Amino acid sequence: MKTAFFSTQPYDKTYFDRFNHSHQLIYFDAPLSAETAVLAAGCGAVCAFVNDIISEEVLQKLSAGGVKLVVLRCAGYNNVDLMAAARCGIKVARVPAYSPHAVAEHAVALVLGLNRKIHKAYNRVREGNFSLDRLNGFDLFGKTVGVIGTGKIGECFCRIMKGFGCRVLAFDLIANKELEAAGVEYLPLVDLLPQADIVSLHCPLTAQTRHIVDEHTLLLMKKGAMLINTSRGALVDTKAALEALKTGQLGYLGIDVYEQEEHLFFHNRSEEIIQDDVIMRLLGFPNVLVTAHQGFFTEEALTQIARTTLGNLEAFEEGKSLLNEVAAV
Repeated sequence: MKTAFFSTQPYDKTYFDRFNHSHQLIYFDAPLSAETAVLAAGCGAVCAFVNDIISEEVLQKLSAGGVKLVVLRCAGYNNVDLMAAARCGIKVARVPAYSPHAVAEHAVALVLGLNRKIHKAYNRVREGNFSLDRLNGFDLFGKTVGVIGTGKIGECFCRIMKGFGCRVLAFDLIANKELEAAGVEYLPLVDLLPQADIVSLHCPLTAQTRHIVDEHTLLLMKKGAMLINTSRGALVDTKAALEALKTGQLGYLGIDVYEQEEHLFFHNRSEEIIQDDVIMRLLGFPNVLVTAHQGFFTEEALTQIARTTLGNLEAFEEGKSLLNEVAAV
């Protein structure tokens, strides 16, 4: 099937070309938008990424160009207007799980990096400063970790933190019985937040979870606690987090995702004047660690993303059931 790829990065070409055997793949660096949708004219499918905004206008233009399928090379699909896709006769499929371990392990890396101030120590040593002053952290053993969302990634994160000897609390609509058997305690959010030394977000972005961490929930957290977000940027009200950092209510912030990341992430902006004052303010805090949505970025995950996405294309082309289809409910 002729498929137009949007928001293409060099690693996308590497992995998709490695595993592609039957499809005509056309790569575009540009993100998918109302302006670029015409590039897909004559294609049966488009492949989009997490920050491509697939609105009704975009879907109408894709449909007019002959597109019948949108394959997402990511798990999240909050950026797709599924109702509009149904009206346009376009099916949508995703990669529901590529490597939950990759993202969970990256969340742990943020915890360890912030706690032990690895980023500060690295820069000091490179400058010949071998002082340990103000690099002290805390033992993870015995600390209380709150996990919001216990799907595949959240479950992996819970098990890793249990391995550190942490007490793990969880909040989700449905309790994972296996995690409960492993010693994870499920609590309402208002009871979890005041007890947690570390809070890590692993839930999808929905209307209900948007800004699940805001000025009110931040005040419920233990003063000086650590917040980690490797899920979706809009789970956190970033401006509220900034204020909490300034007052000391929030002790540490580690993020791999950001509300306005579509304007920044996945591109080299080092020669530009960055206009986003919020992210620049965040980068000025010594107790903030930001990575640019790299939690998924492992050999295993990229392999699985390519194989599953190509499998979605093949299933559609052959008229088979789309196991990874997402549709409006």
